[in-house]
Amino acid sequence: MLTVDYDLLDLRPGTTVLDLGCGEGRHAFEAYRRGAHVVAVDWGVSEVETTKQWLGAIAEAGEAPEGARYEVVRGDLRHLPFPDASVDRVMASEVLEHIPDDVAAMTEIARVLKPGGRVAVTVPRYGPERICWALSDAYHANEGGHVRIYRGDVLRARLSVAGLVPGRQHHAHALHAPFWWLKCAVGVDRDAAAVRAYHRLLVWDLVERPLVTRAAERVLDPLFGKSLVVYADKPAVAQVAAAPEREKTAAAR
Repeated sequence: MLTVDYDLLDLRPGTTVLDLGCGEGRHAFEAYRRGAHVVAVDWGVSEVETTKQWLGAIAEAGEAPEGARYEVVRGDLRHLPFPDASVDRVMASEVLEHIPDDVAAMTEIARVLKPGGRVAVTVPRYGPERICWALSDAYHANEGGHVRIYRGDVLRARLSVAGLVPGRQHHAHALHAPFWWLKCAVGVDRDAAAVRAYHRLLVWDLVERPLVTRAAERVLDPLFGKSLVVYADKPAVAQVAAAPEREKTAAAR
């Protein structure tokens, strides 16, 4: 289940991409299959090991094109172990809402991106997430849980403060929002029949990709898609460097 649109991220073969807070690697896998040089990063030991195993399996199965590379690193998103301006693309999917100091994480994203690079940030959308919080404390109030709910304008403003230029955005996973509302309503730890039935629907959709659910989600995503995705660019050095030259030219006139 992918949240990021790789075409909007402009991910190409040979592109160096960080998958931050990679979890069990779903976005890293697709980027690797597309020929990228993938570095998957997570703080969780089990997540790092699982992602490493699956990327290795993809390589052994020959599912990645020649030239694609991968690396899996345990790291803190607030202190990334990478040089300045060292990567072309960054994905940070469903992770910033877990980090108390999200400003530090966004600053690190801007630091490691090359000038002209792009990041895709995905977070739970405000409306669907607010309903989940209202229905259940157990949904978010736990170790490593969600510490905030983002409004779209706030997320874009924080990316701007970090030195990035927010651009296009969209929503995703509308079919997942009612699942979580149902789960929160009956109890996130309860094995309720209705929750199991809805989960089977989501698995069927994920595996089969039927036209009926794909069409439904395209219609419903703008209304209550569970995730918000924002793409932001790091300004090119040439644009920054050109400003003083323009000022000198203007002063000389």
